Amino acid sequence: MDPESVADAERVPHGSSDDPDVLDLSANINPRVPEGSRAVYEAAFDDARSYPNDGYPDFRDAAADYVGCDAESVVPTAGGLAAIRLAIGVVVSPGDSVLVPYPSFGEYAREVELAGGNPTLVRHDELLDADPTDHAMAVVCAPNNPTGELPPADELAAFADRCAASGTVLLADEAFLGFTDRASLAGREGVVAARSLTKLFGLPGLRAGFAVASGELLERLQTARRAWSVGGPAAAVGAHAMRDAAFISETRERVREERAYLREGLEARGFEVYPSDAPFLLCNIDEDPSDLLSACHERGVVLRDATTFRGLACHVRIAVRDREATDELFEALDEVW
Repeated sequence: MDPESVADAERVPHGSSDDPDVLDLSANINPRVPEGSRAVYEAAFDDARSYPNDGYPDFRDAAADYVGCDAESVVPTAGGLAAIRLAIGVVVSPGDSVLVPYPSFGEYAREVELAGGNPTLVRHDELLDADPTDHAMAVVCAPNNPTGELPPADELAAFADRCAASGTVLLADEAFLGFTDRASLAGREGVVAARSLTKLFGLPGLRAGFAVASGELLERLQTARRAWSVGGPAAAVGAHAMRDAAFISETRERVREERAYLREGLEARGFEVYPSDAPFLLCNIDEDPSDLLSACHERGVVLRDATTFRGLACHVRIAVRDREATDELFEALDEVW
């Protein structure tokens, strides 16, 4: 992090409500968690009286099986955002240029700026056609947040190869990739894959994730990683969750079905809905969404104001949950839209 750049940086708005009395569709969190997660957490409580094993062997083994890489390539972090910060921190120097997609996760540009770098903003659907030469890093979000689409596998692989050939590190944010059947970029030369356990496993407060890299890039991440970078209970629950193949499979199928149901209902009510491979849908309502957001909130439903994403002015993002939640959303929309 560049001390001189911190003063000019700003916080990034995010979704999520801490009001227990509302239906929160502003954050993209699985409403279910793997069976037995609470028991694993409670069993690990006594271990929390001591520092965790900083090698995290069980967590790294589970992560390796989960994404299909070597355990030695896994770098445990306190969530996916911590993996993103770590990757940018070991690659980007003051003055460096970084290819950053928009509209996309706002923390990419913020972390580049905190490192003293310069975000070179490129439309998310044009990023894979960009020339990575003369950029220290390129960032891709797959599936992209907030638009939801997953870039074609062959185009993403070709871009990764061009980045490697030009000496540009590719940071692949795969926070939502677990909702799809697509293979991870983990293990490819010149790539840092950042993974989060927040979304798929419904555990945002756990703060567990990891990065995957190889070669000198991996050595940098391992050296710069904070000691005890994941709490003992978080590591135990994370390993348990990543090994629950049945939960992962069931979640993917359920999200596909519920996303289609949500899309059909929104389009029937006049929303323009973007294609999505993620557990959320981006909608263009052709007007400032403030009134809609407020009216839904008054009825106990919170949607994500997507105008906080660069380049969006008339958009809301809506999380895919279960049938009951979607029907509650439709009831609110029928009263106000």
